[in-house]
Amino acid sequence: MKSVVTYEQQVTIVESERPLIKPNHVLMKTSYSMVSPGTELSIIHRSGGAQSKLGYSAAGIAVEVADEVTDIRVGQQVACYGAPYVNHSEYLLVPKHLIAPVPDHVSLKEASAAGLGAIAIHGLRQSGLVFGECAVVIGLGVIGQLVARIAHAAAIKVIAIDLYEERRRRLQEVAGITVCASFEEVEAAIGSVTGHIGADAVLHCASGAQKELLDRSFDWIRDRGKIVIVGDMVMEFSRGQMFKKEADVVISRAGGPGRYDPEYEREGRDYPIGFVRWTEGRNMKEYIRLLAEGRISAGSLITTQVPLIHAADIYRDYTSRPDQILGAVILY
Repeated sequence: MKSVVTYEQQVTIVESERPLIKPNHVLMKTSYSMVSPGTELSIIHRSGGAQSKLGYSAAGIAVEVADEVTDIRVGQQVACYGAPYVNHSEYLLVPKHLIAPVPDHVSLKEASAAGLGAIAIHGLRQSGLVFGECAVVIGLGVIGQLVARIAHAAAIKVIAIDLYEERRRRLQEVAGITVCASFEEVEAAIGSVTGHIGADAVLHCASGAQKELLDRSFDWIRDRGKIVIVGDMVMEFSRGQMFKKEADVVISRAGGPGRYDPEYEREGRDYPIGFVRWTEGRNMKEYIRLLAEGRISAGSLITTQVPLIHAADIYRDYTSRPDQILGAVILY
């Protein structure tokens, strides 16, 4: 089978053996996989002589199902999430907690964003936001777009900002979200939406060193509000900014509890629901439910689609024209 790998900062396609079914796993034939540019470009940049597979979010058809997996059948549409089990490959052997059924009426192309959807949902859970509160979403890549759309579907008041016009335009299709092009617009919107008390949370979905932006976001929250770091952002800010609001600053780690725990992921041991209500697997299923019920749409976020053999083109586009490419999927 073919897979996308990186080494020595290059992206190429390699051949490997199709994986064999194992207990507690599902073998999926991939239809689409979605690129996560922040994570994957970072891996490419750091790559050396050893090959590293890229990707962590995909959807396709279940072709073999272990006896221990009871909620998925052969021939069913499924979506999956989580490296190293999920990557850009023609076949994927996925542990049962990292794969979810997809109803027949849901597009596999949209379902291939299940991993990014789980990350967006976990970021919102980390914010503690509830019905009627106000969120500011900074950075409208795919994850920021999903954070804004899911928050809006939960009746949270959403103010969003991105410097790229095309990304703002994509979010403006959702009525009721305030989309801004500048900090001054954000500050005016917060005053109008909250009656000048401040946003309840700011979710940073951008990446890189953004100290000035992080400091400024403390001015946007209410007293004892919350800053949530969702993107790969450098955590550098002024203590005084945090102190004056007695703000919480929290990191949102991937798709939720269970990520990087081999007993949960590889061995298939779930957490007791009374103690861990929302695992990464349950968050992924919630993303699929939102698509299935029409509460959100992800189709317009996918602006680029290429066949597997041209996967390297996507990474060149994200580097050379990031203002023109939003979501990108690989077609198998």
